[in-house]
Amino acid sequence: MRPWFVYLLECSNGSVYCGIAPDVEKRYALHLAGKGARYTRSWPPVRLLGALECADRAAASREEARVKRMSPDAKRAFAARLRQSGD
Repeated sequence: MRPWFVYLLECSNGSVYCGIAPDVEKRYALHLAGKGARYTRSWPPVRLLGALECADRAAASREEARVKRMSPDAKRAFAARLRQSGD
């Protein structure tokens, strides 16, 4: 099976958007082009904060649901940990 990713974006209003995709770079490009989610069409992304690889779509969906329940500060801390583990 192909891995899926949970990704976090910082949006132009300062919020943190969370989504899932099999190809984060391609999905981010769609968000930048205004062809992504409705939320990011209203508040375009400023930068990609981080991404977490999951085994499959179901696992990514579960992780996305967990992340979406976090506060904005907790989401940013989570993204910082993802960046640190990727270094």
